[in-house]
Amino acid sequence: MFLKISKVILAVVIIGLSLYSTVTQNFELMPYLMLCLSVFSLVVGLIELQKARKGYIGYIFMIASVCIMFTSIQGFLIS
Repeated sequence: MFLKISKVILAVVIIGLSLYSTVTQNFELMPYLMLCLSVFSLVVGLIELQKARKGYIGYIFMIASVCIMFTSIQGFLIS
């Protein structure tokens, strides 16, 4: 239940940050957007793993989450 609620909250935050960045053409919040996106991917991967399906989609989401997290950390360190 906690994962589903956090998935919805993260989705709203991601949509809000991306709309703000697009409308104002201010891309200083991009590392925060990517951090939220990586946590969202991690949550979706955990939800898929809890469903106990035979597919690998949960693991793919987790690998994507790690890649996005590294990119987000680089964005924080560069700016």
